[in-house]
Amino acid sequence: MKLLFILVVALVGSAIADDDADEKVWTEDEVEDILASATSDATATVPVLIANNGYTAETHYVTTDDGYILQMHRIPATPTSAASDDKPVVFLMHGLLSSSADWVIMGPGKGFAYILADAGYDVWMGNARGNTYSKNHTTLTDFTGKDFWYFDWHQIGYYDLPAMIDYALDTTGQEKLFYMGHSQGTTSFYVMASMRTDYNDKIKAMFSLAPVAYMSNLKSPVLQLAATFVTSLTSLFKLIGVYEFLPTSTFLSKVGATFCNDDALTQVLCSNILFMLAGYNKAQLNATMLPTILGHTPAGASSRQIVHYGQEVRSGKFRYYDQGWISNLWNYGSISAPDYDLSAITAPVHLLYSDNDWMAAVTDVTQLYSELGNPIEMYRVLDGKWNHLDYLWGINAKELVYDPIISMIETNYSD
Repeated sequence: MKLLFILVVALVGSAIADDDADEKVWTEDEVEDILASATSDATATVPVLIANNGYTAETHYVTTDDGYILQMHRIPATPTSAASDDKPVVFLMHGLLSSSADWVIMGPGKGFAYILADAGYDVWMGNARGNTYSKNHTTLTDFTGKDFWYFDWHQIGYYDLPAMIDYALDTTGQEKLFYMGHSQGTTSFYVMASMRTDYNDKIKAMFSLAPVAYMSNLKSPVLQLAATFVTSLTSLFKLIGVYEFLPTSTFLSKVGATFCNDDALTQVLCSNILFMLAGYNKAQLNATMLPTILGHTPAGASSRQIVHYGQEVRSGKFRYYDQGWISNLWNYGSISAPDYDLSAITAPVHLLYSDNDWMAAVTDVTQLYSELGNPIEMYRVLDGKWNHLDYLWGINAKELVYDPIISMIETNYSD
């Protein structure tokens, strides 16, 4: 499926509607060259990727209060920035179906982790339970069974983030860090900071890349479909791969019936579920990087994470996982799942958003901003076609997203 996706994307040319007749259309020979250019980066682990580029790489393990063993990756030093106890700490958290690889696979000068490390930051990258690097537990041994996968992004926010943040601060001896999250990395932060409010005091500032909380106006066809099935969770679990999110042929067929037909502008995306979730911007994706990107992503998630997002779309609320009125009453003390209290988030929050984001619509981001306890700014990316994945892999991500964030820190949070 991944190789088919590369072929389809590479040959799409002007299949996606736009007015630029001069845009690149790849030939089949060029596609073969792209595939042949795939390097060992597609299969290397994150620490190996970092070390191969001449940066110092560390691997750390953290155990959550409920027994999940998480792997963290760190860049404490670079060829131009020696290790130091005085470096400000930055914690990067990936999105849905992703891993710490998001921040490094584009390479030095392009990947956000390298750019931050070169700028003098002590960079830590988290991995949520269930992804490639965090598929382990202190007592559970069946990593395909219901017990291991019985979590959604609520548990990532409530258990995983605090464990990793505490570990990074304890290891560095610092009291606070900068938090930067993408997509689900923002959602889980809002869960943590609204429920475990003491962690607000451990955050110098939070930068939300493609913020996801309210989702009523999203365009993602996969989550739109998931939202239509949330009233029958058993059926939806079977449809999207039981416990771990492994899309079944039936699920892809249902998506395809609407979004992959010959008349649909989204047809080009249909051979890869990640792009169906978040969108695709041909102008910002370097095709030669596709083998490496797809060697690391998707990196794993639970079906309940997808369902929880589907519930957000359907309800128009930012709230706990809806377990049905009987279980809600038993677990939450109310028939409906309670809302997260965004006003309890007192850490300074910067929202970076874009006009063409399939999962973080401008209207939804604006609502989030209005309810946060300490919102600092809404920063609009200056590219009208910038989408959900461009924050990670966009050709101009450094100029349009990463450099502005570092400038915000230097302007507002320098000691």
